[in-house]
Amino acid sequence: MKWYRSSLGFIGLFAFLACTQSRKKEKVSRVATLPYYVDASFTPKWINPKSLDTLKIHQVPSFELINQLGDSIDERTFKDKIYVTDFFFTSCPGICPKMTNNMLLVQKEFEADEEVLLLSHSVTPDYDSVPILKHYADTKGVIPNKWHLVTGKRKDIYNLGRNGYFVEEDLGVPKGEDDFLHTENFILIDRNKHIRGIYNGLNKTAIAQLIADIKTLKKEE
Repeated sequence: MKWYRSSLGFIGLFAFLACTQSRKKEKVSRVATLPYYVDASFTPKWINPKSLDTLKIHQVPSFELINQLGDSIDERTFKDKIYVTDFFFTSCPGICPKMTNNMLLVQKEFEADEEVLLLSHSVTPDYDSVPILKHYADTKGVIPNKWHLVTGKRKDIYNLGRNGYFVEEDLGVPKGEDDFLHTENFILIDRNKHIRGIYNGLNKTAIAQLIADIKTLKKEE
C-alpha cells in the first residue's frame, strides 16, 4: 500500500512538473503594448493606445468583397474585431498550403473567441470563384464566418494588399496591378483598423508569436 501511495505521489509530481514546464514554454509577447505600423517600411511606432495620436495614423481603408459563402463582407464585418489577414490563391503549389496550415493553428487557438477573425484574400480572383473558395475552405477545415476567404476585383484586392495592409513590405519599388502579389506575410489588425504586427506565415515560431500578440491585443482597452 505504501508503494502504491508513493507511486501515486510520484505520478502527481511528474504531472505537475510537466504542466509547469508546458506553461513556461508558452510564448508571450515581447512587449506589454504592441507597436503601430503606418507605412510599407514596417517601422514600429510606439504610441500609447489611449492617446489621441492613434486617430491620426494609418487605418485599413474601406473595402467590399465576397466570401466563400457568397456573402458580401466589408470593413463593418470586422468592426470592433481583432483579425489576421493574408493573401493567397487556391491553386498555389508553393507557399500557400503551408500558410493555410499555419492559419489553421490560429483558427484553432481562437475558435471559440468571437472577437478574433481571419481574412484571406485571393490574388487570382478571376479563377478563385465563390464555389472554388467554398471547396477549398471545406477541404481545409475553414470555419465559416470565422475565417473569410474572399474574392473580388483584382484591382481592389491588389490595392488593398499593397496600400492598405502593406503586405509586401514594399521598400520603394513601384508595383502595379500587373505585378503579381505573392507574399508569405500575415498582418495583425486591431479593433480600430490599425496595423499592429507582421509575421512570417511559413514560420511556426512566428505563428506562436502572432498568437501571443493577439492575446496581448485582447487586453488593450
